[in-house]
Amino acid sequence: MTERFQFTLATTDGMARRGQIDTPRGEIRTPAFMPVGTAGTVKALYPEQVRETGADILLGNTYHLMLRPGAERVARLGGLHEFMDWQRPILTDSGGFQVMSLAKLRKLDENGVTFKSHIDGSSHSLTPERSIEIQKLLDSDVIMQLDECVALPAERDELERAMELSIRWAERSKRAFDDAKGRALFGIVQGGDDPKLRSRSAAGLVDIGFHGYAVGGLAVGEPQQVMFKVIEEITPELPSDRPRYLMGVGKPDDLLGAVGRGIDMFDCVHPTRAGRHGHAYTRFGVINLKNARHKDDNRPLDELSSNPTARRFSRAYLHHLVRSEEILGAMILSQINLSYYQELMAGMRNAIESSAFDQYCASVREGWAKGDLPALE
Repeated sequence: MTERFQFTLATTDGMARRGQIDTPRGEIRTPAFMPVGTAGTVKALYPEQVRETGADILLGNTYHLMLRPGAERVARLGGLHEFMDWQRPILTDSGGFQVMSLAKLRKLDENGVTFKSHIDGSSHSLTPERSIEIQKLLDSDVIMQLDECVALPAERDELERAMELSIRWAERSKRAFDDAKGRALFGIVQGGDDPKLRSRSAAGLVDIGFHGYAVGGLAVGEPQQVMFKVIEEITPELPSDRPRYLMGVGKPDDLLGAVGRGIDMFDCVHPTRAGRHGHAYTRFGVINLKNARHKDDNRPLDELSSNPTARRFSRAYLHHLVRSEEILGAMILSQINLSYYQELMAGMRNAIESSAFDQYCASVREGWAKGDLPALE
């Protein structure tokens, strides 16, 4: 077990990268998908179930945890790992995105953001320094700088203003981080869909120096191909010896495309949110269990799945749970979806090691294109 954060790039296949991050709390195999534990829990799952899906690291949310139960309270209770009983690495986002998207009223200036809580309307202030302080109190292993995220499409002047502000906040975040032992600090590349702004952002962050680099401000309204173009253009401008993290992405096809363009880390609420809404991810693509075609179908979701839960329950039973809005349905489908996501990441890691990444992606997409098996006669 290492006492510091370290990334090792093992091999590449085209732009796709296979590596490993070593932290004091354990290794993270890359490409990696981080389940989202917004408020100290991956919704509808026990921590050991999350680990059993194959997850090496999960994400916690600074904005939500600072509002409830409060970072100082979590620190008094032993930190986020003890609080939620997850002893492996945790990455915390800075809270900036949620301030922009969830806060009822907010005011942004050079110093930071003041806002009213979406929970009770109470007033709060979030600066780069306070964001780092909160993440340290939570005892996060990977800490994110505070940045400003702008939804797309947006005017170039607005993208430039937010990008420049984010660089200045990155400098302040780095000073506040102060090389905390065993932890890592990631900078966040901004600039919307403008390649010149993205390049300026990347250059500014590399000059400051971070343990890893995130690509932010994507999956915020732009088409997938725009997202892929931005990723493909910016990853070569980031240090090859540092992990690259695409924030808030995404669906399985997004993961394949982004890994193929040089991304190492992902997070997204989608697999658990889809599970709570009756959608299951399998090698056949997405199966909507609300659909009446499943009500008399006694087959499992996927009899060949490596996940025993996907082999255990019939489609008819899962359909019943979803239509009845039973909590167990959300629990089962969330676990199946996270398991599929981790299986997809493991498949990509193996394919990169075997110099067969393109073939693997083609095979996966072929399975999705065939779709679900037809219902029983």
